[in-house]
Amino acid sequence: MTSVLVLTSVFLTLLILLHKGKGGGMSDMFGGGMSSNLGSSGVAERNLNRFTTLVAIVWVSSIVLLGLMVRFQG
Repeated sequence: MTSVLVLTSVFLTLLILLHKGKGGGMSDMFGGGMSSNLGSSGVAERNLNRFTTLVAIVWVSSIVLLGLMVRFQG
């Protein structure tokens, strides 16, 4: 279960960095402020949002399950 948490943490970080920046935030530090046509499609952005949400749900679920396992283990 810990490996699932580590993998989803890394993957979620990468997915968040792939999102198009809205300007003026942390994404500008990583090159999000530059105008790029990569991923500028509305369908691609919606799919990225859905996939990021799905990975975030798995991430939160693994945290809750790990907490329950630690609490009721002993």
